[in-house]
Amino acid sequence: MRAERERIERGGFFLFLALVTVGLLYVVGPFLGAILWAALAAIMFQPLFQRILRQRPSWPNQAALATLAIIFFAILLPLLVIGSIVLDQAVNIYLAFRRGDIDVFAFINQIQGALPASIQAQLDSSGWGDTAALQQRLQEFVSASAGAIAGYAVAIGGGAFGFVLAFGVGLYVTYFLLRDGHEIAPKVVAALPIDEDIALRLLEKFMTIVRATIKGSIVVGMVQGALGAITFWIVGVPSAILFGVLMALFSLLPALGPAIVWLPVAIWLLATGGIWQGLVVIGSGIFVIGLSDNILRPILVGRDTGIPDWIILVTTLGGIATMGLIGIIAGPLLAGLFIAGWTILKEERGATVRPLPHQ
Repeated sequence: MRAERERIERGGFFLFLALVTVGLLYVVGPFLGAILWAALAAIMFQPLFQRILRQRPSWPNQAALATLAIIFFAILLPLLVIGSIVLDQAVNIYLAFRRGDIDVFAFINQIQGALPASIQAQLDSSGWGDTAALQQRLQEFVSASAGAIAGYAVAIGGGAFGFVLAFGVGLYVTYFLLRDGHEIAPKVVAALPIDEDIALRLLEKFMTIVRATIKGSIVVGMVQGALGAITFWIVGVPSAILFGVLMALFSLLPALGPAIVWLPVAIWLLATGGIWQGLVVIGSGIFVIGLSDNILRPILVGRDTGIPDWIILVTTLGGIATMGLIGIIAGPLLAGLFIAGWTILKEERGATVRPLPHQ
């Protein structure tokens, strides 16, 4: 009778924990993205906080404020400025299309005229040589893109108060996670209803993936985007910062990556008579932008996350589609924890990998 009562009480307690957890997630839902970014910032800048704290061990509040100030002025403020410039350049491109300042169809005709006759014949037979059809497709694409840009601009203007509030909440949470993070993590591990050794291994995997993703993807992407923007500025490409940001985003894709941006720009320059400009973009894309990933990623990441490239690609794109920008990190993080969890289970069972029999 007593055992039955204890079982019911324990079940009721777990039900209570589940309900209040779901309720808490529902309440903080509007700020969940800001809280997740704050947690990632606290993880990445905890070494900086500890370095400042060692200078004045009895002043943790001041050390957290100093770290937060560095984050704001060195990272957040430049990102806000770049974001406003990118949005302004995107709107200018849309207006240039509307005014007819950008004659894309003349550009298409120039490229088609420069192609060999055999390739032109293949394009004509496949339907891609029909300038009128291409014009219709391009107009539909521009209209859809313009609608997305306009909607994004309206969303930013209409949700300015919400953005500022979430931004402030993110900074506020970052401050406390920097100051108290070293105490919170052990308590979370101790409270998890799993074996402590497994919890510690999962926590180590979590920290590894977060740092590797931020350093290996975001930092390398920012470097490649900056190099691309500088290259475009040198050769006189308009909206160079916008194209640099696009290059930084496409750098998340393995293999092609930034070439999705700089290669069409180079083709456009060559087709419009900018021979040396196009060659500079190609040279920079291959020997500067392309090699920067191979040089920087091993230095920044340091050790492998154990996640195959194709899984990183799929989970990154899926994370962005379902969660927005936070999905850049959340997608590979979930994949890494998934692989780590099943690997630990295999090790706990003592299972061995055997080749499948041939059919």
